[in-house]
Amino acid sequence: MKRPLNTPWWQPAVENKSRIYIQKRNNSSLFVLVIVVALIAGAIGATLGRSTTQNLGANLVQTENIVERAPGSIAALAARLIPAVVSIAVKGGSGSGTGSGFFLDSDGFILTNNHVVESAANSGRITVETSDGKKYPARLIGRDNSYDLAVLKIDVQAAPTLQLGNSDQVMVGDAVIAIGSPLGLSGTVTAGIISSKNRPVTTGNGFGESSFINALQTDAAINPGNSGGPLVDSTGAVIGVNSAIATLGAGSQAGSIGLGFAIPINQAKKTAEQLINTGSATYPIMGISVDTQFNGVGALISSESTGITPGGPADKAGLRKGDIIIALDGASVENSNELIVAIRSKNIGDKVKVKFKRNNITREVDVVLAASKR
Repeated sequence: MKRPLNTPWWQPAVENKSRIYIQKRNNSSLFVLVIVVALIAGAIGATLGRSTTQNLGANLVQTENIVERAPGSIAALAARLIPAVVSIAVKGGSGSGTGSGFFLDSDGFILTNNHVVESAANSGRITVETSDGKKYPARLIGRDNSYDLAVLKIDVQAAPTLQLGNSDQVMVGDAVIAIGSPLGLSGTVTAGIISSKNRPVTTGNGFGESSFINALQTDAAINPGNSGGPLVDSTGAVIGVNSAIATLGAGSQAGSIGLGFAIPINQAKKTAEQLINTGSATYPIMGISVDTQFNGVGALISSESTGITPGGPADKAGLRKGDIIIALDGASVENSNELIVAIRSKNIGDKVKVKFKRNNITREVDVVLAASKR
């Protein structure tokens, strides 16, 4: 540090220290002042800039990328299939409801579930809404409660139709999509897989004959209103008619829990053709009635007078009242519902191998299935 002139050697150079301290303090104040001024100027400039018409635009970058979807993608399939799927609204003496359906041919025949249109079967009104929002009064051509299927007809020309696949070739794990109008939301698409095959499902409203379905099980979301809509494979071919969902029990909220069931299209096609041609349908029978209260393994032929139909297929094959059927064509039968579902999955005139127990002795006979009475 340089000492000022005429300053004794013992006197500290306090003046220099004071100048240094003051200089640092002044620099800091000046720095803060500069920042504040800059911020104020920036804010004023930004405000002025926004207020001028020359600075209203922003340099935003917009891309024109096109998403390329494979022909077999869900989006591509949905765009192709949705026009052939319809929404159905029903009003009848026992209430109203909604459901789904799809065109079987270009003349306006529509396949759906019996339980969708049942309330309007005798006296009621059925309205079909197509994907373009047009509404048409529908005529009930025929319905069959045994398989829970019905056919409607509307007056249209060149209706878009769906290709029918082969449900016998479906494998567990195959990708599927369900299309319909859950809760009235038309054109809804959900995706999943086939979770199981040959799942015995019994449906009914408790006021008549139940429907027995040898169903395809899927985890594609199916909700009330999806009934009657198509379940399609990865090629867009219909492999099933969505019909039922499992719930968690009485009092639980209705909705998809990943357990949906569809009528195999091979069965639905046969029934639909009968309904279109004759207005009614038949199904194969063995000519027996079973005891639904039986708690053992298998299906017990009832001991009542109706247990064996005289002259029917079972009677001709030698089955008797009290016999317990434990297998059909090599597939085990656990209960009466499984037996009914297994029989109805066959064709009229099929020969089936029936394994049964009589007095704890296992026997086996061939039974030729007959047609039920209309």
